[in-house]
Amino acid sequence: MDKKTTLKLNKEFKRLYFKGKSAVHPLIVTYACKNRLGRNRIGITVTKKVGKAVCRNRCKRIIRAAFYQVNPSIEQGWDFVFVARARTTQAKSTELVPVLKKQISNLTSPDSQKRDTTGKRQQKSVKKKDKS
Repeated sequence: MDKKTTLKLNKEFKRLYFKGKSAVHPLIVTYACKNRLGRNRIGITVTKKVGKAVCRNRCKRIIRAAFYQVNPSIEQGWDFVFVARARTTQAKSTELVPVLKKQISNLTSPDSQKRDTTGKRQQKSVKKKDKS
């Protein structure tokens, strides 16, 4: 994997966690956010809860292999962070490909981009007067 196509810095991961959109599946959690680079970049996170180093490295390999199969068919210019879950250790990359395709297509579709300009829900706050 080319260094330019991976997310390495903590601030890049945090940007996706807080500003990106997410999709959840029992095998994997995906975060996506637009970038201005014109190419897709990925970051993979596996916690120690998943298992020891062998299991964590296997999860990374599986996710990377599945993403490489999906990458040619998706729009360029996105950052993705994939978070492995406990069931990822038993999965194969061929099982992960349809999950990634579905998640990425949902996250990168134009109709999912439409949001409120502030990014927050607009709620009216109603204050009640105390009669004491």
